[in-house]
Amino acid sequence: QVQLVESGGGLVQAGGSLRLSCAASGRTFSSTAMGWFRQAPGKEREFVAGISRSLSSVSVYYLDYADSVKGRFTISGNNAKNTVYLQMNSLLAEDTAVYYCAVGTKRTKVAGGYDYWGQGTQVTVSS
Repeated sequence: QVQLVESGGGLVQAGGSLRLSCAASGRTFSSTAMGWFRQAPGKEREFVAGISRSLSSVSVYYLDYADSVKGRFTISGNNAKNTVYLQMNSLLAEDTAVYYCAVGTKRTKVAGGYDYWGQGTQVTVSS
């Protein structure tokens, strides 16, 4: 099994930046995809960004972004540390939500396609 711990959330003014981290531990050898999701009050959980690695080339990764964050957010990873990051720039009030990281075995934007989830970290953007 896999355990995930998110960190880096907080309160920031509109236009500011935050960097979220998701550290994975446990049996991660088959977890080739990690994703970030968010859920705001009264709204459904939505896909934010994902990263998955090619099994044929250790240096090849596939990056996916929601249209609402494209150009503002960047997902990256440190394979040696089993950690994925979400750099969030030019934050908007609409980005306020609880952010969750998840791991799975395939490239997907569907929440049900992931196997393990973190506890979430709150991001609040004030206008």
